[in-house]
Amino acid sequence: QVQAMESAGGSVPAGGSLRLSCTTSVAEYAMGWFRTTPGKEREGVSCINWSGSVTYFLDSVKGRFTISRDNYKRTVYLQMNNLKPEDTAMYYCTGVKNMTVDRCDAKDYWGQGTQVTVSS
Repeated sequence: QVQAMESAGGSVPAGGSLRLSCTTSVAEYAMGWFRTTPGKEREGVSCINWSGSVTYFLDSVKGRFTISRDNYKRTVYLQMNNLKPEDTAMYYCTGVKNMTVDRCDAKDYWGQGTQVTVSS
């Protein structure tokens, strides 16, 4: 069974920064971050392919979030800058089954998630 383990999130004021990391139990060609909030469907935040040559970002996070990965460590990172209250969510990482610069489709396994809270 493939597993993903996210680092701790945190609580920051608006305008602050956080860096999330996630390690999977197997190497994944593409990896990504997704988030959920009560009453909303899970949405793809950012994804990255093996080489880092293709990335996807949710429109609302473009210019504020960056994604990177360390293939040797099977780890993906999400650097979140200029955080906004609307970024408050539970963040998950997983492997990605399909991705382009315009979309990112998650595989069917999830870690426990990590809470990010941004106060106004």
